Amino acid sequence: MRNLLSKTLMMLAVAAPLAAQATPQGSAAPAPPALPAAGDQAPDFTIPWTNGKGAREDVTLSKLHGQVVVLAFYPADFSGGCTIEMSKFRDEYKSIFGDGVTLMPISRDSIHMHTRWADTMAFPFRLASDTAGSVAALYKSTGRGNYFARTVFVIGKDGKISYSARLNAQAQKGYDDLTAAIAAAKK
Repeated sequence: MRNLLSKTLMMLAVAAPLAAQATPQGSAAPAPPALPAAGDQAPDFTIPWTNGKGAREDVTLSKLHGQVVVLAFYPADFSGGCTIEMSKFRDEYKSIFGDGVTLMPISRDSIHMHTRWADTMAFPFRLASDTAGSVAALYKSTGRGNYFARTVFVIGKDGKISYSARLNAQAQKGYDDLTAAIAAAKK
């Protein structure tokens, strides 16, 4: 556990410079694009995903029809905010997601990087790789540079989006709202 804490603190220190990047003085940050909304058909895609043991498979969203699926776009493996978010998902997996839900965290990182991070962090879920950013574009979740915006989507058993939001990794309210949206989608 001490080793995991040391690695987490090291990752936070490395990520701090990224968080310090600001919009140039006098200019306003452009408004993020509107996310696909509740009631919209979830755009279909196929991308690879992996666990910490290196098992790589392709996953197709439409083949998960009949299940509740949570897409969680995030900027980068081993970064501070992403470590907070995915650790929260790991530590509170049963209370946030519960049975019958497929969680699919997605970033631009490679399968190799995902395998390393999932192994280091002991995630009970797979990480999906969208190296080209095409899936993030479908979900209006591209961010600055090569990083994805931190967004979440709950997709109901009917294949339609039932919830979409930008997530603040450090704000409990976002996790509470996500938990409630997942519970509603299970009904």
